[in-house]
Amino acid sequence: MEITNLDNVRKRRLRGGIVGGGKGAFIGAIHRIAVELDGQAQIIAGAMSSDPEIARSSAEDWFLSRWYDSYEVMAQEEAAREDGIDFVIIVTPNHLHVPVAKAFLQAGIHVMCDKPVAVSLAEAESLAAVVETSGSLFGLTHTYTGYPSMREARQLIADGALGQLRKVLVEYQQDWLMEPLEQDPAAKQAQWRTDPARAGISCCVGDIGSHAANLLEFVSGKQIESLCADLSAFVPGRQLDDDANMLLRLKGGAKGVLSCSQVACGEENNLNIRVYGDKAGLEWHQQEPNTLLFKPAGQPWQKLRTGVNLQSEQAQRLTRTPGGHPEGYLEAFANLYQLFLSDVRHALQDEPLSGGYPTINDGLRGMRFIEQAVASSKAGSIWKEIP
Repeated sequence: MEITNLDNVRKRRLRGGIVGGGKGAFIGAIHRIAVELDGQAQIIAGAMSSDPEIARSSAEDWFLSRWYDSYEVMAQEEAAREDGIDFVIIVTPNHLHVPVAKAFLQAGIHVMCDKPVAVSLAEAESLAAVVETSGSLFGLTHTYTGYPSMREARQLIADGALGQLRKVLVEYQQDWLMEPLEQDPAAKQAQWRTDPARAGISCCVGDIGSHAANLLEFVSGKQIESLCADLSAFVPGRQLDDDANMLLRLKGGAKGVLSCSQVACGEENNLNIRVYGDKAGLEWHQQEPNTLLFKPAGQPWQKLRTGVNLQSEQAQRLTRTPGGHPEGYLEAFANLYQLFLSDVRHALQDEPLSGGYPTINDGLRGMRFIEQAVASSKAGSIWKEIP
């Protein structure tokens, strides 16, 4: 790559595109805010719907320079432009994640994808093969790993502050699917998430249980070795699970419990994690994300606060505001994009990558978790190993 091109990459905002996220979508606007928060990138092109009118009007609402009603055409045309996009965000229903990602990876465009990565493990493995051969970056938005407090928790455990891990409890409770919302023609989010053709083999476990499992493995540094799962569809007529409870065995001997529900009355987005070792424990609540509780044996609890006394290099790097100025979901999302966009610049300049964000490997782990949870429950809640 010529020096002039290197200078151009260093001196300009990265150019981003988006597939999905059109009118009626939930997460697309969140991605846009997050990716543009630091001023390092701007979304300029999109295929925000397969419906031409919705694609056009959604792009106009976002003031995009270019719009498409076909992601295949978008990948080809953007790759051919001198001012084409450097990366693309995928925020479609699950069944489109892999075909869209493959189209852009094979066109030489870096990809950030919503989770879960696919609708099946086999499909995820086919994508992993394309990621490996394409030479392009692939990131996955397991957002909760972007909180500074979770980076601090991970480092404390890695440094041995908790001692030998014994137990991990993680729960993710919501109530938005308490009623058969998918029967409402206007409830597009509920419709596709409860539809096996678009969501895959699971609703609740795939949608939020995968987040809980990813956070557990990220913070503890231990992979889930096996699980025993009980999945339920409490709402009559629902095709996929809306609640799940699991026992977990982690590598190294620790045990765990994972509970997730989308029919837990009164809950909003109640994600919590507690980790216990033989020296200390940790506790964190996503709805109060700036506080991490450290519980040393025989001593008073310590309240570790974002922007005040988080010590790890990663936590400090991802902290954005002075102490007492709350940071939340958008900032955590933006932290993942900060790390990903840094590597996009590195890749465009043929420089070593830094990492720090979820990748295709996390996507594969997530699909193995989902498939084994479903298989365990269908077999009568028997223990299943995660390969």
